Amino acid sequence: MATFNLTINGTSQQVDVDPSTPMLWVLRDHLDLVGTKFGCGIAQCGACTIHMNGNAVRSCQLPVSAAEGASITTIEGLSEQGDHPVQKAWMEHDVPQCGYCQAGQIMTAAALLQQNPNPSDEDIENAMNGNICRCGTYTRIKAAVKTASQNL
Repeated sequence: MATFNLTINGTSQQVDVDPSTPMLWVLRDHLDLVGTKFGCGIAQCGACTIHMNGNAVRSCQLPVSAAEGASITTIEGLSEQGDHPVQKAWMEHDVPQCGYCQAGQIMTAAALLQQNPNPSDEDIENAMNGNICRCGTYTRIKAAVKTASQNL
């Protein structure tokens, strides 16, 4: 066990865990931030996506030891009122069905728009590739990302 000082959603947090513990489990089990979901556990589905220093990363494979000193943002920290342009566009386009993948999809889209506020269709497809939606709402996801880019 080791003590890690983390910055999560702008707040300093301290956790005492094994250095190899994935950030997903630190967030969910130690900090009660359960918006980040477990999907596959091998960084292939995107359900666990968070931001580390503004970049979309898969938290299921990110050891807590690699996150110390970084700025981590989870879906809970994206917007206190749920009014981030991506979140609003998600509702406007009625993207969620089962909703399980949505936190990861939204976090990936928000990171894309932070780095590229005017993405092409190809940019959106490339950035969102690998975020799996079991309900198949990919067309609505792409439309929502485009709408969000117009409302930044």
